[in-house]
Amino acid sequence: MKKRLFNIIAKGLFTAAAVVYLFPLLVVFTNSFMGQNEIDHNYSITEIKKPGQDGYIRMNIIPEMITLSQYSEILLKSPVYLNMFWNSVKIALPVVAGNLAVSAMAAYAFTVLHFRGKDMLFFLYIIVMLLPLQVTLMPNYVMAGWLNISEGYLGIILPGIFHPFGVFLLRQFMKMIPDAYLESARIDGAGHLRVFGFIVLPMVKSGLAATAMLTWIDYWNLVDQAVVFIHESGAQPLSLFLSTVNKEQMGVAFAASSVYAFPVILLLMYGQEYLEDGISLSGVKG
Repeated sequence: MKKRLFNIIAKGLFTAAAVVYLFPLLVVFTNSFMGQNEIDHNYSITEIKKPGQDGYIRMNIIPEMITLSQYSEILLKSPVYLNMFWNSVKIALPVVAGNLAVSAMAAYAFTVLHFRGKDMLFFLYIIVMLLPLQVTLMPNYVMAGWLNISEGYLGIILPGIFHPFGVFLLRQFMKMIPDAYLESARIDGAGHLRVFGFIVLPMVKSGLAATAMLTWIDYWNLVDQAVVFIHESGAQPLSLFLSTVNKEQMGVAFAASSVYAFPVILLLMYGQEYLEDGISLSGVKG
């Protein structure tokens, strides 16, 4: 009885927490279908004519009249928004592809190969992974200056390709591969390239998917790197440009935010299982 009651309370608390976290997203999405006049009415401050009391803001989640004018504004009438959208794709896509390639090969080396200093080198990977972005941003900027890529996408893409988190995550997946599979391949005369390409990679597909998803989300939402490395306004990613989208037209801002969130939501919907596997394995002791 106590266990059942505990489960009910736990489910209630988790449900309440989920509602709290999802409520802002719901407000943004539903408000994106409201007309500008309705939004102005909902978010206008209503005065309370009593001494000592402040006004309050109306908030109506369900639109009285659905309109797509805001989406038409940002997708058809405003090429700037779509340009920023593709700027984000130009940054995130190469980072994901490059990070998968580098991380898979490095994780294979840390898992299968034996060389002096392997554990110490992997320990350094963990330290760099745990450092906050603000600590590594300045060294990255200095190094980009030496390479003459401090103003542009390469200053963001190259550090992203070599970010150590993918190595750590894929190593956790590769450690779960039975040694007998690898030994059998070696007995049959397969070299490291064949073992890596035909045995290891197919067995860590979920790890590759989780790494790709987490990397995409991270670089789709980047802000700090864009502020430091991208000075030209026309080259800014959507994550940085979004805060300046029609501040005086809230309906357009809501629609822009909804379109911005759509790729990530779609990715999470179709890759939830892989992401859960990645999160669970990232806590496995290596």
